[in-house]
Amino acid sequence: MLELRACIDVDDLDKAIAFYTQTLGLKLGRRVGSDWAELLGASSPIDLLGKPAGSPASPSLSSPRDYRRHWTPVHLDFTVTDLDAVVQRARAAGATLERDIQEREWGRMANLADPFGHGFCLLEFRGRGYDELVGS
Repeated sequence: MLELRACIDVDDLDKAIAFYTQTLGLKLGRRVGSDWAELLGASSPIDLLGKPAGSPASPSLSSPRDYRRHWTPVHLDFTVTDLDAVVQRARAAGATLERDIQEREWGRMANLADPFGHGFCLLEFRGRGYDELVGS
């Protein structure tokens, strides 16, 4: 079976551990030095990777790592049971709410950026969740 692990580059590992544990209730699994920590409590482990700003983002790219707000076609969605409370915790821990909470057929969604420039969404399902979009 294939295991999915999400990896998030950050420039301050301690700040990232605090953000993701306080905001989402994840727990620190393992930590090795100042450049790797494993967070548990989601359906897949999340690895926080300490990488300094300005370091090479990839051996094949010339652009350096930049922790200002950036866009990527890949992002993480976290499902929560109390969207308003989690948004409040996220903002208190340094996240930016990028637009008002949206009402959808399947529930509610908040679009945010973490303190390291990564976009993420918080989803609060209602009824049958995404199955509300398809027939019974």
